[in-house]
Amino acid sequence: MIEGQDGLTWPRWQRLAAAAEDLGFVGLYRSDHYTNANPPDKASLELWVSLTWLASHTGRIEFGPLVSPVSFRQPTLTARMAAAVDDLSGGRLTLGLGAGWQAREHDHFGWQLLDVPARFARFEEGLEVITRLLNSDAPVDFDGAHYRLREAILLPRPARPGGPPILIGGNGPKRTLPLVARYASEWNGVFLTPADFADRNRQLDALLLAAGREPAAVRRSLMIGCVFGRDAAELETHAARRGTTPDKLRASGKLAVGDGAEIADQLVAWSAAGVQRIMLQWLDLDDLDGIAALARAIL
Repeated sequence: MIEGQDGLTWPRWQRLAAAAEDLGFVGLYRSDHYTNANPPDKASLELWVSLTWLASHTGRIEFGPLVSPVSFRQPTLTARMAAAVDDLSGGRLTLGLGAGWQAREHDHFGWQLLDVPARFARFEEGLEVITRLLNSDAPVDFDGAHYRLREAILLPRPARPGGPPILIGGNGPKRTLPLVARYASEWNGVFLTPADFADRNRQLDALLLAAGREPAAVRRSLMIGCVFGRDAAELETHAARRGTTPDKLRASGKLAVGDGAEIADQLVAWSAAGVQRIMLQWLDLDDLDGIAALARAIL
């Protein structure tokens, strides 16, 4: 998983896609931001343009946004683009959706972030609009505070019944997990220790059962930071770039830290906590040698 607002350009994206495809990773995921929460601003390749290219220039890997905020795009547009990109890829897109959170980019580019209750009310309406359009073979009507549909139908119909699976990202037990239980095919936790993930997992199980869904209906994934070094010296260098040490990074329990064997052991611990898929956040977009070494060590 890479941060698309952190200097992503076409050459970098094309190299990263080829690496993920060739090295055996299950997928390649990216954030959807205009810019970072703090300056300086860097290159930021637009999400759906980049995913359209990816769909037609790779043949195996799964992909998607982690996650695309409904505050950036009208949800009918998101549904149309997602269905088209999924069809173009032969059914490899996971549609990651979120409410939005970063104030700086919303202010800079004129989007309304809203306060938290209103933001999640809008998010829920967006999820309702997207799921109805993806699932309904008949025209859809919807009257909400933020969105309205009148005899709206998505054509052509998605090749996959129901379109691409919806992923909802976030850790919140009061707002996010109930929306996962209602709308999502996948829950993506963010920077959680194995113990915290297992706790949220149990809460989601209970919410799914209360909603009349089986817990197995929702895949559980986790996005986590990754600080990898082929040896102790390289690991020290990568930690120093973050202004810390490997031991302090390990102590948080919220990152994959170490050489290949150490990270593999950490992945086993997250798997035991219920993680079925883990997205390792790779911040150095030009370190393809490091990505290749990580692949050799853990895949």
